Amino acid sequence: QVQLVESGGGLVQAGGSLRLSCTASGRTVSGYGMGWFRQAPGKEREFVGAVSWRGGSTYHADSVKGRFTISMDNAKNTVYLQMNSLKPEDTAVYYCASGMTGWRTGTADKYDYWGQGTQVTVSS
Repeated sequence: QVQLVESGGGLVQAGGSLRLSCTASGRTVSGYGMGWFRQAPGKEREFVGAVSWRGGSTYHADSVKGRFTISMDNAKNTVYLQMNSLKPEDTAVYYCASGMTGWRTGTADKYDYWGQGTQVTVSS
């Protein structure tokens, strides 16, 4: 089993920044892909970005390109989501996830392990 714990959510004004962290423990996730998703009330879970565990290729959804950056720190078993120029429509619960195969597609069902989520609220 893999445990994923997110942190760093909170309330921020539009235009502000937050950095989310997700630390993995338990079974090794070396070779996995790590992703961030978000889900706003009444909406489906949405892919935000993903990165290989080794920290190579990164993928970002069009809705966040140029504003959000995903990165890895293998030494700390932690994946980050740096969020800049936040907008009210970025308000959601943000989830960290890991998957062995198909994770690059950004499809939620390709991810095997999920964190509990962290709330991000952007006020206008």
